[in-house]
Amino acid sequence: MTPKFDLLGRSKRFRWVNVTLLALMALAMIGLIVVAFQTIESERAEREQVERTNDILLELRNVSSAAVNAETGQRGYLITLDRRYLESYLIGREQIDPSLRRLRTAMEDEETTRRQNELVDQIEALATSKFAEMDESVRLLEDGRLIDARREMLSDQGQETMERLRRAIGEMERIEFQLLSDATEETARAEGRVLPLLGALMLLLIGSIVAGTRLVARTARAEVEAAQAVALGEARDRADLLARELNHRVKNLFAVVLAIIQLSGRDKPESKEVTDGIAERVRALLTAHEVSQGELDRPVASLRALVETTLAPYRSSKLTADIEGDEILLPAKQVTPLGLVLHELTTNAVKYGAWSSGGTIAVDWQRGGDTIKLVWQEQGDAIETEPERRGFGSMLMTSASRQFGGSIEREFLAEGVRVIIELPIEDQQNELPATG
Repeated sequence: MTPKFDLLGRSKRFRWVNVTLLALMALAMIGLIVVAFQTIESERAEREQVERTNDILLELRNVSSAAVNAETGQRGYLITLDRRYLESYLIGREQIDPSLRRLRTAMEDEETTRRQNELVDQIEALATSKFAEMDESVRLLEDGRLIDARREMLSDQGQETMERLRRAIGEMERIEFQLLSDATEETARAEGRVLPLLGALMLLLIGSIVAGTRLVARTARAEVEAAQAVALGEARDRADLLARELNHRVKNLFAVVLAIIQLSGRDKPESKEVTDGIAERVRALLTAHEVSQGELDRPVASLRALVETTLAPYRSSKLTADIEGDEILLPAKQVTPLGLVLHELTTNAVKYGAWSSGGTIAVDWQRGGDTIKLVWQEQGDAIETEPERRGFGSMLMTSASRQFGGSIEREFLAEGVRVIIELPIEDQQNELPATG
């Protein structure tokens, strides 16, 4: 096989690998959006269950209250023959039928079990029977048959009916509380799936960008090795075309995902916090990607530009930041994960740190041998105790430090958080040339 045909074969293979990587990223993002929708749907279902449970519990209490009030009035009237006691009885008599109808209506809006339907029928039958028994005793008393009325009241049938009614209402209330508890647990499970999937998506995007850039670099080196001096320009043009194509597809994919996320949350205000958080992560990846175009091992991005680009959206006359350090270029394999770390620190400073209370941020770095030491210092945000819980941001920074081959240490001082980032640099000219 001639070098030319071998070169074409390699280009086609690399192109298919790029398409596969982009397809994996798209599937992961779609999965994230599906999980976000499931979380929103679970929260909506929980709110609806709360409303249904409240309505049903209210009507159950109304039924119980009507029966108790009516029984109290009936017994008071039969014992004292004072018609004033009939007022409580009549109020309960007026309340029972509307309460039973509203209970039926509330049950129609819920996916009921066979036992729930049986209990509703039982409650209605017992309430009807109890009020029929009370109506009979009051009627007998109105007819002057005092002894018959009191005999009716003292029978065990009325007491047993009342006890069965209380038990049925109590069981119905326990079922509704269990349904509400199940809905709450389902919402918690759905929310718990978002962060792991988001972390996996972040790692997949980082790995895909790094792998795609390596593929472009390998293609360029293979073309240089295989092509003759006459074909060198053509080989470089092909490698550049592949790089631009990959970059174009990645940017389009980011734009599509951001648009989907924003449109998804537009008509659902309750999902704004979730969609905004996802959008911030995706924008951080896009920012890191835009400043890291080029070969992995070739200096492609200024450390100063990366820091300033990350702080720029929030930096102002009130939110100040001091940036000091030599002009150093970093390879793409370090720029992307370092950009994620800087974005996480900036977001934390705005939400919880120095910039949330009008403080300042100082970022400085210096090169010592084959290592760059970057110090992020916040001033003006008093920290009383170190947080005990490690959130997703901490896991993201730990993972990113492994990506760029360095380390991250955080100190929670009285004046504010202090972060020390150390990343190795290869033995190459990483400083920008002096301008004359």
